[in-house]
Amino acid sequence: MKTRMLAFWLAAAMLLSLTGCGKEETEEPPVQTPVENPEPEPEPEPEPEPPYVPAGTNPLTGLPMEPEDEEKRPVAVMLNNLKAAQPQLGISQADIIYEVTAEGGITRMLGLYQTMDGIGTLGSIRSTRPYYIELALGHDALLIHAGGSQEAYSDIYSWKVDNMDGVRGGSDAEIFWRDRDRQRNNGYEHSLITSGEKIQAYLDQGRFDTEHRDGWEEALHFAQDGTPAGGERAEHITLRFSTYKTGTFDYEPAVGQYLAGQYGENHVDAATGMQVAATNVLVLETSISVIDSEARQRVKTVGEGKGTFFCGGKAAAIQWSREDRNSPFVYTLEDGTPLTLGQGKSYICLISPKVSTLKYE
Repeated sequence: MKTRMLAFWLAAAMLLSLTGCGKEETEEPPVQTPVENPEPEPEPEPEPEPPYVPAGTNPLTGLPMEPEDEEKRPVAVMLNNLKAAQPQLGISQADIIYEVTAEGGITRMLGLYQTMDGIGTLGSIRSTRPYYIELALGHDALLIHAGGSQEAYSDIYSWKVDNMDGVRGGSDAEIFWRDRDRQRNNGYEHSLITSGEKIQAYLDQGRFDTEHRDGWEEALHFAQDGTPAGGERAEHITLRFSTYKTGTFDYEPAVGQYLAGQYGENHVDAATGMQVAATNVLVLETSISVIDSEARQRVKTVGEGKGTFFCGGKAAAIQWSREDRNSPFVYTLEDGTPLTLGQGKSYICLISPKVSTLKYE
């Protein structure tokens, strides 16, 4: 009996065991750990391109320019400066401005441009005189004018001056035109204008040599800062050319230039909207005399004389000299040291100390 009961319980245990083995055990799903995708590394910003600086140097300003323009002959433009002819056009783009009295105490300007690239409208254009021609020849320049005194025409012929004339010219006169607005607002005689584009198009026809003659060299020296060491304070300059014309130059430290004024107003170029400005202002003393009943003048541009140089809000006494009309001006300090100009534009005034007055503070 005991043996039967034992067998029974063993069989039952085995049955239960088999039943338990038939069940599938359910496993807990594994916990998914989110994979963090790393933020992409930002791409490094490219280094900024350095500003383009031409490899050449403008001989009139000391500033960079395209090498192919360095040896070009500059263009010298006769600009009207009567009150009735204001505002001028393109004067603010000149590399050098010469201002000299003409008959009756009025002044005219000769603007020098080393290249016609980027030069817009120029004017109004007026007649020339022998001393303006001499100033142009001192830079081996091509002269732009509209007429001239009889003596000036005689000099142009005998000196073989390369010029473009809006009055007696031939094909060169085609670079000029009359501006209708100026005819209406300023008068017919103040309306003749030209442009850098038209001048360059004429020069491209090969009518003149556009590069300097062999051996030509400008006599100007430049440094980044031309402020004269030990110079007197000269932040405000007043130059009375005559009873008709007084010019002013006010130094603006923010731009390192003298801002020009005339006729009681800022001297503003209508073509660019910019006030005429120069890094260097030079006032040269010379002999000026009246030679005829029309009050035309003879201005000494050859020889030597005294002057005053302004740069960086300071002034220094200088000497000027010039061998002949085809030679450039040479400038020195009083001790004979070559004058160093500041890189930039120059405004050069020729005056008679007997008539004109210069003040600065």
